Amino acid sequence: MKSHSFFLRLAFAPLVVVAMLFSVPSVLAQGSKPYLSAQELPDALYWLPAPPAPGSSQFMYDISQYYWGKAQRLDTARASKAIREAQYEIEDMARQFSTAFGMEISPKATPAIYRLLDRGLNSIRLSGTKPKATYMRTRPYVYFNEPTLVPADEEVLRTNGSYPSGHTLRGWGMALLLCEVNPAAQNELLKLAYEWGQSRVIAGFHWQSDVDASRMLAAACYARLHTCQAFIDDMAAAQKEYTSLSKKNH
Repeated sequence: MKSHSFFLRLAFAPLVVVAMLFSVPSVLAQGSKPYLSAQELPDALYWLPAPPAPGSSQFMYDISQYYWGKAQRLDTARASKAIREAQYEIEDMARQFSTAFGMEISPKATPAIYRLLDRGLNSIRLSGTKPKATYMRTRPYVYFNEPTLVPADEEVLRTNGSYPSGHTLRGWGMALLLCEVNPAAQNELLKLAYEWGQSRVIAGFHWQSDVDASRMLAAACYARLHTCQAFIDDMAAAQKEYTSLSKKNH
């Protein structure tokens, strides 16, 4: 076991350097005004199940997935991907989603699409605040007292609840929003968003149930956004912008 542990540390050494370069100091930073307040969004404490209790069969699955995630780190490419996807700022995320979307997404290149993402994701993220503060679930790297793939983020997240996953909320939410703007890209976008969530398990920051819950919560908030006229107007503007730019590029 000791030699295996040494091998893992040796294998991860270059990844830790990459993690330092890609980590986000202001990992909990906020953006523009959301479309809806936290009170207007679906109440996760009411309808979403509580995180698995220690000793339960569901928690045993979480533990098995934690070890699955650690095994994925041996694949250097997958580990590097998990480090890249530790980004939390919308502009950084948009850059990584651009290829799957089929077009550069940025404040300059696609201002209407970027505005939709900025306000939309800053709405969706609010839905995780209440359950995080209520359950204050211990994160897996704290539970096992083991390092993650992004050491620079460990201290700030140590006292931040694990359930649900804020990164997954944003990643799944971004895919849903972009799928509505460009339906033809839905398969690539959803694949990327799914992997974005799994990256949180691989990196060691979240249990699998944290990630799974966030996908449901993001979908619920996405549906609620469609009752907001400001969102509907911005979505129409984003779709118009995409159509116009697509014609220019072809």
